Amino acid sequence: MTHVETYRDEYFEEVKSLWEAAFRMIRPWNRAETVIPAKMATQPELLLVAIEAGHVVGSALAGYDGHRGWLYSVAVGASHQHTDVGSILVRAMEDRLRALGCLKINLQVLSLNTELVRFYHSLGYKTEDRISMGRRL
Repeated sequence: MTHVETYRDEYFEEVKSLWEAAFRMIRPWNRAETVIPAKMATQPELLLVAIEAGHVVGSALAGYDGHRGWLYSVAVGASHQHTDVGSILVRAMEDRLRALGCLKINLQVLSLNTELVRFYHSLGYKTEDRISMGRRL
């Protein structure tokens, strides 16, 4: 049975391994060593882990700025993909964001990752007519 809980430091190594496997070409600024301490300093309740048989099988990271929520870095271990773990994590994070007053959640996926696009569509997320822009500081 899978359950979701707020991240704790004891899960670091498993989350790190999960992210390295799930996000293969992970950028230095997206590595667990950088992201997790920053998240623990700001909105630690928005880093969730899915636990099964005492081990991390998935994680989800989100942020909320008082206007919009952002869903980042949802990862599910290979052995648990195509199960309900991803849906459970996303729904749990939606509940957390809703409790903070969030009315809309944004997320970004690579357009070529059609399987992931289908997954989010199945959860009710819509493709919006937007251009994603960013600037590295």
